[in-house]
Amino acid sequence: MAKDLFANLDLNLLRTFIILHQERNMRKAAERLFVSQPAVSKALQRLRDHFDDELFVKTHHGLRATDYSNTLADNIGPLLDQLSNSLNATSPFRPNELDGVIKIALAPFILSSFASDIFLAIRTQAPNLQVQLLNWSKSTMQELINDEVLIGVNYEISHAPKELISKKVAQDSFHVYLRKDHPYGGKVLDFEQAAHLEFATIIAADWNSTQSFTEKMLKLRNIEPNIAFRSELPSAVISVVENSDIAFPASKLTNADKSTTLRRIPIVMDNEEFGPEVFVYYHHKNRQNETTQWIKRILEDLLNSDN
Repeated sequence: MAKDLFANLDLNLLRTFIILHQERNMRKAAERLFVSQPAVSKALQRLRDHFDDELFVKTHHGLRATDYSNTLADNIGPLLDQLSNSLNATSPFRPNELDGVIKIALAPFILSSFASDIFLAIRTQAPNLQVQLLNWSKSTMQELINDEVLIGVNYEISHAPKELISKKVAQDSFHVYLRKDHPYGGKVLDFEQAAHLEFATIIAADWNSTQSFTEKMLKLRNIEPNIAFRSELPSAVISVVENSDIAFPASKLTNADKSTTLRRIPIVMDNEEFGPEVFVYYHHKNRQNETTQWIKRILEDLLNSDN
């Protein structure tokens, strides 16, 4: 008869196992579990004895999961997520009873424009929450998977991992911003005219780290773009544009309209305005999590407030 691996298992060990599988690092796992590293090491040894497998092997870069460990994580991870959701669904959702820290990652142009609105919308309903709004970075998707960040907002990311759900929450549109006395005097900007301008663009990790949306659109029409300046800080881009002849193709979600020295003109593509779609991202296990869905609704309402 096969060994019954469930009968004598301390279920608390499974949570330790999942955190270790996510982090591949004893120190980080201990921090997330609010225990000491020796406690995590002891729990890992119990897991190894129980499953008769090393589970994790030390390397120069941390811990490498064994094949058995990967299979085990794939099998029990969704079950633990379902158990968590089922237990949390037994009581009514009351935002005013939430406390602790909530972390939301935002593309830089959204963070710079909506930080105050998001904070106030959350704190109005949940006055005991500490709100942390983070700039979307190269580590954000892994942080979403690891439950270090609850939800994120960015444009569509083609390489998002399977663990993450993406939902469209807004349709963006782009305009070009020029300093008010810029020599270009047209009422709109089409792609042929764009070929004669220098551009500044915002860098958004995981979406346009190597090539901006404007560059992609111009190259699709066999126009070689002239990109003079890029930055992760919208304020830096706006400052450069205010003091030069560089053009700034910007999302309607930026705060460039607040500048008193810039003017905005539409960008047209095939005689229509254009822009990408905006998505929220969160872990698949949180698809029914009421806190996640509550934050999603707040973000969606704010991003569409001018539509």
